[in-house]
Amino acid sequence: MGQSLKASWLPAYLALGFVWGCSFLFIKQGLSFLTPFGVAFGRCALGAFTLFIFLKMRKLNLPTNPRIWLKLWIVSLLLNSIPGVLFAKAQTEVTSILAGIINATTPLMTLLVMLLIFREEKISRNQIFGLFIGALGILTVFGVWNGLGENPLWAVLMLLGAVFCYGISFPYSKRNIMPLQLPVEVLAATQLLMASLTLLPFYLFDGIRNENAGLVPIISMLALGIFGSGFAYIWNFQIIKSAGSVIASTVTYITPVVAVIMGLIFLGEPLTWNEPVGGVIVLLGAAISQNRLVLFRNV
Repeated sequence: MGQSLKASWLPAYLALGFVWGCSFLFIKQGLSFLTPFGVAFGRCALGAFTLFIFLKMRKLNLPTNPRIWLKLWIVSLLLNSIPGVLFAKAQTEVTSILAGIINATTPLMTLLVMLLIFREEKISRNQIFGLFIGALGILTVFGVWNGLGENPLWAVLMLLGAVFCYGISFPYSKRNIMPLQLPVEVLAATQLLMASLTLLPFYLFDGIRNENAGLVPIISMLALGIFGSGFAYIWNFQIIKSAGSVIASTVTYITPVVAVIMGLIFLGEPLTWNEPVGGVIVLLGAAISQNRLVLFRNV
C-alpha cells in the first residue's frame, strides 16, 4: 500500500479508534445527569443531526421506500437503540474499562451468530479455535474463579446482550441492507434517525436524572453523539473507501486499549490483572477467528 494512500485513511483510522474507545468514558460521564435512556437517545439524536448536515452538504436525500425504512429501523434497534440502553444501564454498575473490553468481543459474537443463526458460512478449524480462545478471554475478563467479582450478574448479561445485538446486526445488514445499494451516508443517517425516534418516548418519560448537569458531562455527551456516532460513521466510510473493509474492521483492536487508558486516567477506575490479560486473549481469539492469525490451513 502506497504511502500517499495510507496517509489518506490513517488520520480517520486513528480518530475512529480513539473516539470509539472514549465512548465508554463519555457514557459514564453522561450518566451523571441522564438515565440510560437519556444517554442512548442523546447519542443517537446528536449523531443523526451531524449526519443530516453531512447529507445536506453532499446534496443527498433520505430514502422514500417504506420497506427500506422498516429494514433500517430493525438495524437501528440492533445497532443503536437496544445496545445503547444496555451498555449505559450496565455502566451504572460496571466500569467503563470492563465495558470497553467486552465491546471488543463483537467480531467473535458476529461469527457465532453467523454460524448458529444465519449459517451462511462453513465453519473452519481457525474459527472454532478462535471462538474457544475468545470464550476463555471473556471468562478471564470477568474473573469467573471469583464469581463475577463486584460486577452484578444482570450488568454482565446486559453487556453480553448488547454485543449479541451487534453480532446479529452485521449479518442482517449484509443480507438485507447492502443489496439496496444506497449511499452508506444515507443509510447511517436514516438508521440514527429511526433510533432517535424509537428512543424519544423513553427519553421524554425517563431521560433526565439530574437537571443540574456539569460542564464536563455535557461536553462528554456532545462528543459521544457528534463524534462517537456522527463523525464516526463518516470516518468509517472513508477508511472502507480508501483502505478496504478488512482494515476498517481492525479498529476494534484499538478501542479497548483506549477505553482502559481513559478509564484509568480520567475516572480513576480500578483495574485488576485479569481484565487486560483477558482483553488480550479476546483480541487474540478475534484475530484467529477472522483469519488474521492462521493456525490451521485447509488441506
